[in-house]
Amino acid sequence: MTANKIKKENGVTFGMVAVIVMTMSIVLILTMIKIYLSNQIYHESKSVNEMTREVEALKAEGEMLKENVEALKYKNQVSDTIFVITDEEDQ
Repeated sequence: MTANKIKKENGVTFGMVAVIVMTMSIVLILTMIKIYLSNQIYHESKSVNEMTREVEALKAEGEMLKENVEALKYKNQVSDTIFVITDEEDQ
């Protein structure tokens, strides 16, 4: 009876190799997609950080310019009153 039994294969079959190759391919594709997306996010975040620094620098420069304008306005108003006072004294 044991001689008539069908002998089972004990090695690696083509189906097993195909499943392994397909699994490895899927894992590789998903890994490449993740690397690509991470790279894109990194570059976008780098660009956003650069723009944020520029915006902050421009805001600070705008504040300095406002202060300079206020100082010039004050100086102009004080200078005008001094000139008016000296003109009146001369007459």
